[in-house]
Amino acid sequence: MSMLTPPGMGGRKYRITGDRYPRMRRPRHRRRIVLTLVAAACALGLAGWGTLQLIDVFGGRAGTAHAAQDKQHCGDGAKTEAAPAKTAARKLPAPGTLTVNVFNATPRSGLAKRTADELQKRGFKIGKVGNAPAAYDKKIKGAGILLGPRAADGPLKVLATQLAGAQQKTDDRKGTELDLIIGDTFKALATQQAATKSLSVLTHPSPAPAAGDAKC
Repeated sequence: MSMLTPPGMGGRKYRITGDRYPRMRRPRHRRRIVLTLVAAACALGLAGWGTLQLIDVFGGRAGTAHAAQDKQHCGDGAKTEAAPAKTAARKLPAPGTLTVNVFNATPRSGLAKRTADELQKRGFKIGKVGNAPAAYDKKIKGAGILLGPRAADGPLKVLATQLAGAQQKTDDRKGTELDLIIGDTFKALATQQAATKSLSVLTHPSPAPAAGDAKC
């Protein structure tokens, strides 16, 4: 029996003819796995791209529609809501109803008299004029102090329009008179034009903008 004779073939002889021989090939299942993974990756990429396109299209339309709705809402609010009514003027006392005592707490002479004369020209009534009490004399570092009774918030604000930077205080006095005590940094009263403007703003404050207008 020849070595080329397969076992169990009954001793028959076979020869290999031709020029073709069997070749060793890699298993095909690995190639299929690779192709499957590539196809899956492509499918996922396409799906993701399509999702982004849909979000962009519909999201953009939704955002545009929402902005148009807000604009329409603001426009309707402007139509339905009339301009806010002017804030009612604050009822404050006129300068002619206030009596002011003018005291000088500085070493400079003549300040109390000159200041009192100017206040009188602006319509205030003048009470006492002279040097400051010992509790305040040479102890005021700012422009001045305005003193009044505890219920004199309005009168003190009116007087404060005449002296910028003055500190306002109240005490237990029984009368309605106000004190203007001149301090170390005092140079002069506010100009009459500035004082008149401050008094106008105080009595006629600007109305606050409506909440809807602020959002639009």
